[in-house]
Amino acid sequence: MRSILIENGSVVTVDDEQQVYRQGYIFIEDDVITAVAPGSPPSPMQKADTVIDANLMAVMPGMVNAHTHLFQTFIRGLADDKPLLDWLMTAIWPVAQCLTEEDAYVAAMVGMLENIRGGATSVIDHQYIHTEPGNDDGVCRAADEAGLRFLLARGWADMDYHPAFMESQEQIVSETIRLREKWEVKENGRIRVEFGPLIPWGCTDDTMCRTHNISQDWGAGTHIHVAETSTEVEMNLKKRGSRHIEWLADIGVLGPQMQLVHSIWLDDDELDLIAKHRAIVVHCPVSNMYLASGVARVPEMRQRGITVALGTDGPGSNNSQDMMELLKTTALLHKVHTLNATVLLPEDVLWMACRGGAAAFGQPEHIGSLEPGKKADVVLVDLDTPLAMPVHRIPSALVYNASVRDVDTVIVDGRVLMQNKEILFLDEKALLARARQTCANLFERVGAMVEATRS
Repeated sequence: MRSILIENGSVVTVDDEQQVYRQGYIFIEDDVITAVAPGSPPSPMQKADTVIDANLMAVMPGMVNAHTHLFQTFIRGLADDKPLLDWLMTAIWPVAQCLTEEDAYVAAMVGMLENIRGGATSVIDHQYIHTEPGNDDGVCRAADEAGLRFLLARGWADMDYHPAFMESQEQIVSETIRLREKWEVKENGRIRVEFGPLIPWGCTDDTMCRTHNISQDWGAGTHIHVAETSTEVEMNLKKRGSRHIEWLADIGVLGPQMQLVHSIWLDDDELDLIAKHRAIVVHCPVSNMYLASGVARVPEMRQRGITVALGTDGPGSNNSQDMMELLKTTALLHKVHTLNATVLLPEDVLWMACRGGAAAFGQPEHIGSLEPGKKADVVLVDLDTPLAMPVHRIPSALVYNASVRDVDTVIVDGRVLMQNKEILFLDEKALLARARQTCANLFERVGAMVEATRS
């Protein structure tokens, strides 16, 4: 067995008791955590194949970025200061129509690095750009090579959406089955595939029900944007006579494996329905603020016992995938929105990013906390900085002080992907140079003027 010992760190377990060891250790064998405890490790563990000194660092579970669109790394900054539907028409749709498998691969790989540097070890990508048959494969290939834990929510729309991105029911089902057989069934489960209906106004009842039934057979989830804007809710009321969550409940697809992204414009009855059916909400506060979409009722969701995960959303509406930034933003947004300084504590936000994310990812028994038997997805954050010291409370320092630049080491499945802030599995500078050229070529095809920096 390969073994890793992480010692001398401040261990934030995010376990059921929210235990924090001011000085503790973690022992990893192959891809599993076998010991987590305070104090110093026993002498046999000190002979591990790899020993990492985490002195003056926080050791925490890898976070789950529970909603993003990786292809948007090539679109960030192009549609600032626009509401959602204008943003789609002016930035997303024109560029996405020209996306190739190579573009999708390179953009996704940049996005993988961004997530790793932000402390995310698991990513859910709502990937709905299928202008080339291999786009989804390009994204999965990037995840495979990067080593991240990855869930492809293959996006689809089969009515009332941009014609370039609509598909028939048979296309949706057959392609998702193909991807699952290629990337999930034959592998170790680090890469997974599920259905990702795009938005209620783009999905027919029949295809929603059929894909949901298939997902149930797989033991998989369903990932969908809901109630992101008030305009979209009104669209559903006009077309179907129901609000988004009411519609999902009416057709029988609302349940524990449903991931409800955004969930801003919900009334009390809808919150009660989500709680009753034990569905999961994915909260994307930075994107919601960027697009001026509104503020999700997260404190009220948590009071009802609803599981809430955190997502950055795509780099086209954030404009990054910085999970460390997301922690602080989540806490501050709800404090000022409710005028209640105690409405979300640092421990609550870490729980959403780790345990809530694990539930959204569909693997709550494997990831989300540092406990024996769980997967070895671990992040080390350097707190020996002028921005954090002195550290009185570790969870507080992680949420309010630490930044993306402080993420030091990232381990996924027992494999060290980044150490001493250096990416280990590829030449990062070479990838960024390739990405600049690939993006320039894409925008030349689109007809937009982009200056590419070549090196």
